[in-house]
Amino acid sequence: MSISISPLRLTVVAGLLALSMGAHADQWQDISQRKELKCGTFADVPPFAAPDPKTREMVGFDVDLCNALAKQLGVAAKVTPLSVEARVPEVKLGRVDVTVANLAYTKSRGEQIQFSDPYYVAKEMLAVKASDPGTTKADFKGKRLSSTKGSTSELSIKMNGSEPVTFQDTGSAYMAVQQNKSVGMVANTMTITKLVNQSKTEGTALKMIADPMVLQPIGIGMKKDEPVLLAKVNAALVALDKAGEIDRLWAKWLGPNTEYKLTRDEKVTPLTELKFELLP
Repeated sequence: MSISISPLRLTVVAGLLALSMGAHADQWQDISQRKELKCGTFADVPPFAAPDPKTREMVGFDVDLCNALAKQLGVAAKVTPLSVEARVPEVKLGRVDVTVANLAYTKSRGEQIQFSDPYYVAKEMLAVKASDPGTTKADFKGKRLSSTKGSTSELSIKMNGSEPVTFQDTGSAYMAVQQNKSVGMVANTMTITKLVNQSKTEGTALKMIADPMVLQPIGIGMKKDEPVLLAKVNAALVALDKAGEIDRLWAKWLGPNTEYKLTRDEKVTPLTELKFELLP
């Protein structure tokens, strides 16, 4: 016995399937339904994200920003610690909804994931032994410089014409300088400032080279082709900025009364309005 299905019914069924697939593909709808934002942060890179020595709970600027973002979006935050090199793959695969982990916009990353509007512009800085005669980044062209693997620090070393020596964490990159395995190390301003201060009482003293290796806009990473989520995150960041919340978190973890003594002069700004050298 044959069964006939009218063209109209086929059209209705196809339409329902398309709607279902579209709804499934809308990551913001998934987040709002589960009422939880899965947020990837660093596993152990203070002051951005690291386990508290007493409670073992994740704390830091990026952890607080993740919680503030989730609250602004009307959902709860679930923080997932990630290695430096996993920040892009994990969000690309959908294992986390967003990556809030001092994530700089680069050409390669921009081809894999989408970025929110940057909320500050970071600098990659070089630290070398205080006794080193070099004073500019050009003085270290062709020399071995250490960094964390898969980071923009590593990219900036290559762009400088230097030889990267990479490690899984900044502590190992720092020890490489102390043990003469590298001439210097590259990391963000906060990390370099802390390690230079630390070196004055532990091991061989370091100094920070004044000119930045690169400037890099820092944003929140999300899976590509999720326009609703991107719009929601951008709107939430602008709202947090206008309310002074991002400045408050910055002051808490990175500001003048912390060991980093950094000021945040930027506001949430579309990427197209910033001038910087795009990393590969």
